[in-house]
Amino acid sequence: MTWWAGLLRMHSKKTAVRYYVGIDVGSASVRAALVDGCGTVVAHAEQPIQIWEPQPDHYEQSSADIWAACCSVTKKVVCGVDAAQIRGVGFDATCSLVVLDKQFQPLAVNCEGQNHRNVIMWMDHRAVSQVELINATQHRVLNYVGGAMSVEMQPPKLLWIKENLQESWEKAGYFFDLPDFLSWKATGVTARSLCTVVCKWTYTSDKGWDDSFWKMIGLECLVKDKYEKIGVIGADVKGHNLPCENQPITSRVAMICGTSSCHMGVSEKPIFVPGVWGPYFSAMVPGLWLNEGGQSATGKLIDHVVRGHVAFPELQSKAAASAHSIYTYLNSHLDLIKKSLPVGFLTVDLHVWPDFHGNRSPLTDLTLKGMVVGLTLSRGLDELALIYLATIQAIALGTRHILETMQAAGHDINTLFLCGGLSKNPLFVQMHADITGKPVVLSKEVESVLVGAAILGACASGDFASIQEAMAKMGKIGRVVQPNHEHKRFYDKKYEVFLKLVEHQREYRSIMNSL
Repeated sequence: MTWWAGLLRMHSKKTAVRYYVGIDVGSASVRAALVDGCGTVVAHAEQPIQIWEPQPDHYEQSSADIWAACCSVTKKVVCGVDAAQIRGVGFDATCSLVVLDKQFQPLAVNCEGQNHRNVIMWMDHRAVSQVELINATQHRVLNYVGGAMSVEMQPPKLLWIKENLQESWEKAGYFFDLPDFLSWKATGVTARSLCTVVCKWTYTSDKGWDDSFWKMIGLECLVKDKYEKIGVIGADVKGHNLPCENQPITSRVAMICGTSSCHMGVSEKPIFVPGVWGPYFSAMVPGLWLNEGGQSATGKLIDHVVRGHVAFPELQSKAAASAHSIYTYLNSHLDLIKKSLPVGFLTVDLHVWPDFHGNRSPLTDLTLKGMVVGLTLSRGLDELALIYLATIQAIALGTRHILETMQAAGHDINTLFLCGGLSKNPLFVQMHADITGKPVVLSKEVESVLVGAAILGACASGDFASIQEAMAKMGKIGRVVQPNHEHKRFYDKKYEVFLKLVEHQREYRSIMNSL
């Protein structure tokens, strides 16, 4: 008997516990958790999903593969539980585009005609010329995505399919955002969620779809079908001495950090932030406006830098010998080589600009590239640890850039709430606290994203009067990481260099473009 199955049986003898299932579809895996009404994760499971990269900047998946993984992990976490005790299921997923034909069968999103590869992933950047055309229209809906649409949103991907895959376009019956696809698979209902169509499809909560936008970009056929193909709309922090404790939810930013990172801030009135998506009404918290900043590659960038280094095999070997993950080992190695310095100060002459996959926020420039300044001929584990540290710092500096842009536009932010895979890395968390100068709050449950999905399932069950009530009862604070204010001057200087890096990159581009 597994420990959690035993716990369930003991628990159920006392009372009929109510459970909720949260399912999280990330970029490379699907996870599920069984969560009780107090927000405790009783069981969780994970399964990888496949990614195809047929050519640079093309990333594809299979909706059948994703759904099979969802079913598999769900069966594992509910094994041994009375079905009557499971009150609701909630999904969260990446904002990838799922394409189905009129019979709800998968349709190819690739030139090879492979129908099972029917998902264009969120991080796919194939639709560059299409997003440039869309942004050139300067249509009013662009005001609600930071002034310029991202290549990672759905309209440019739809336009790319129309222009490059005529057969798939003509056969297409339904285009889903991945979370809406999962809801349809679970319920048979094709209605889309307000969150997805507002955040990635240009729907507005007050005016709905704007016919003139779709006609202007060459997708008037969606209007003629009355949007049938793309769809119709059918936490307590007290007692932790936080700056936001006695202030409204609008004083906090939630940062979801995994393969990429999203920075979610809410306001009572719409705030238009250049280069930051939104404002979206009721997209996250009912009755509040959401702004969403983001970095297109964070966890993926750290993996890219670490695994591509010549010393990676040595790291793998030593981490395995010590029975630690490669990142736990790197963090320990940094502690060994820091001597009398604070760990962060090791990068005084090593600087990274992190936009290896373009800049989502606040510069909205997908042509920007990554930069590293301060390399030597050294090839050992020390150097790998240093470039790992500098990359994490660059991501945190990028977060500071986003937060300062949001604050300049009118947001009042004094606390960060972190969740996602990278929030499990103590170095990543501490660097974000030190570099932003703000306390970072972590959930009591390590798998906080799964708890969030389960909260949605709990709301759907009707067991809570509102999403706010479910959040208060099921979301619990675990630890607060305070910034080291004595390091402020060092990170202010690092931030000054950080901004110079992008200034120089643009200057170099201008020089070469003058040929």
